[in-house]
Amino acid sequence: MESLHWICIALFFGLCFGADPFANFELELSYITASPLGVPQQVIAVNGKFPGPVINVTTNYNVIINVKNNLDENILMTWSGIQMRRSSFQDGVLGTNCPIPPKWNWTYQFQAKDQIGSFFYFPSLNMQRASGGFGPFVITNRNIIPIPFSMPDGDIVIMIGDWYTRNHTVLRKALDGGKALGMPDGVLINGKGPYRYNNTFVPDGIDYETINVDPGKTYRIRVHNVGVSTCLNFRIQNHNLLLAETEGYYTSQQNYTSLDIHVGQSYSFLVTMDQNASSDYYIVASARFVNQSLWQRVTGVAVLHYSNSKGKAAGPLPDPPNDFYDTSYSLNQALSIRQNVSASGARPNPQGSFHYGSINVTDVYVLQSRPPTTIDGKLRASFNGISFVNPDTPIRLADIYKVKGAYKLDFPTKPLDRPPRMDRSIINATYKGFIEIILQNNDSVVQSFHMDGYSFFVVGYSLHVK
Repeated sequence: MESLHWICIALFFGLCFGADPFANFELELSYITASPLGVPQQVIAVNGKFPGPVINVTTNYNVIINVKNNLDENILMTWSGIQMRRSSFQDGVLGTNCPIPPKWNWTYQFQAKDQIGSFFYFPSLNMQRASGGFGPFVITNRNIIPIPFSMPDGDIVIMIGDWYTRNHTVLRKALDGGKALGMPDGVLINGKGPYRYNNTFVPDGIDYETINVDPGKTYRIRVHNVGVSTCLNFRIQNHNLLLAETEGYYTSQQNYTSLDIHVGQSYSFLVTMDQNASSDYYIVASARFVNQSLWQRVTGVAVLHYSNSKGKAAGPLPDPPNDFYDTSYSLNQALSIRQNVSASGARPNPQGSFHYGSINVTDVYVLQSRPPTTIDGKLRASFNGISFVNPDTPIRLADIYKVKGAYKLDFPTKPLDRPPRMDRSIINATYKGFIEIILQNNDSVVQSFHMDGYSFFVVGYSLHVK
């Protein structure tokens, strides 16, 4: 593996960038002891912080991030939602990247070409995200490109996610042993446990997050679900959430009292502090699609504090969506989000839209996910009956150095009627072609799908109830 690592380094230094500015960052991953839910445990910090620091760059910047691994196992860092155009060796995915061994470092270098928006970074191997290692990644507009709303008075990042008091190595062993993750022990907001809104569900002494604001001002609040398995409903008591951007695209602005944010998703809201300051207000992230009575203690609660507030937040939390008899609520909410095609994105001219109906589709894949099953003694998920095995040689290196048998180009275009198996099958796409991918979730839980390094356009969305 060391020889492959040096090959990666040689290829990295062969990359060429233009005259756009450079932004340099140092990220060091290490273990620290923290007690976000009142129980001391090992978490993964970035530069000694949990969550990690904000990476803030501008459109078209050349980004250089030196990552040092002070953990006791291999790591890779991935940049969720950021498109790695012509830089697949920088995406932090095991299929294309060599892992960073303990006590080693690796310098990622890529360009935030024609991109804007709210993203986050995280370690992509071995369930490490369940122990931390994540942080926000913000790409701001160039000065010559107007944003489609008045400049906010401030920028606030909120990272929400399910959390287990067992660390990632224990969770990984449980999954390999055929056990489900089970109900998380809580939901964190910016790495902290819940405010004690209820003496029964929240023990005393928990450190909670406080967001400080001034009355009358409008803030851009970027919310990321950095958890591993739980969909969360986000809401701020008595405040409207004006949706403005999601993962690199400005949206048609519309108000929500709450929004379901699934694992891996990021949204920007414009929130005006237009309430009286008789008390502080709750910020809530609660689990969705679960038995609310059983999961009531698994709720993230932070505090929105006006600078002229007259008292602490008290009373019941704002209600979650009342959709027990309306299974399409969350789907319809997602369908209500529209891209603002009249706004400039990263370029100085409105982008408009393609004539989607006239696109020449070159490949169609129906990817069906089913509940995990035991394969070779380990619990494994699958698409179309295949649970992917990472090759010994990363795919791009296998291409360049003509390594035979590293992977196979026989991934089925539709589900096959056969028992699931482990394999190295990958999708054989056409260069510059358009792929239509139909994601079919036959699992018993909500699934979030991430296509690393690519942006894709959703042309259809439906719910099938058996």
